[in-house]
Amino acid sequence: MVRQTVSARRVVTSEAAMAIELREVNKWFGSFHALRDINLSVSPGERIVICGPSGSGKSTMIRCINHLEEHQTGEIIVNGRALTEDFRKIDEIRRDVGMVFQHFNLFPHLTVLDNCTLALIWVRRMPRKAAEEVARRYLDRVRIAEKAHSFPGQLSGGQQQRAAIARALCMNPKIMLFDEPTSSLDPEIVKEVLDTMVSLAGEGRTMLCVTHEMGFAREVADRVVFMDRGEIVEANTPHEFFGNPRSGRARQFLAQVLK
Repeated sequence: MVRQTVSARRVVTSEAAMAIELREVNKWFGSFHALRDINLSVSPGERIVICGPSGSGKSTMIRCINHLEEHQTGEIIVNGRALTEDFRKIDEIRRDVGMVFQHFNLFPHLTVLDNCTLALIWVRRMPRKAAEEVARRYLDRVRIAEKAHSFPGQLSGGQQQRAAIARALCMNPKIMLFDEPTSSLDPEIVKEVLDTMVSLAGEGRTMLCVTHEMGFAREVADRVVFMDRGEIVEANTPHEFFGNPRSGRARQFLAQVLK
């Protein structure tokens, strides 16, 4: 159970410029239709939890947002910039988007501090001293400042995931994407990562999180997006989604995960 609280959910206005827009997005892996006519608009600062059964397209959808996967048809617009094959535009979009993966993806031969400063030094061209100051600030933010000079293999799974979150935050992204960040963790250390994410949720960044942690969805999300077979079946506030799901498929899913 996540014990921290988050600021009151915001009222999203249609007048605000969208942080992310997906319009009729389709994605195939060979003959497999992974995403089917996806339409989703996300306002700046909005917190979206994406859930659904395995293979429903959740991770594929958020990976398309920063071009880790290439969509075949439709439009993806991030902070007003259309995602195309132009590598300069892809790089511009990625500068605004931080991503935290299921399996940490930390470089095992680098210390936690070096993992966090690498992009700052080589992408942002920041002097090492300044980069280390930024990295230490975010390592303190995720409560592992004392592990700065440790290697990933010397950390627990929860500590490694918090290091990965700190690494993403170092680039000061406007948008954070989380791809099942707790699914590879032992149950007893899931809470420490969720607590870190709950704390971050109050800072005003746009967040999209693929997760099966329904307690986190209830507490943090402005909207819950439910996917099945490559489609968005429904999207609603946590109160409505958990209390009165509109689709039979969502009711079936919730009956299984909320046992």
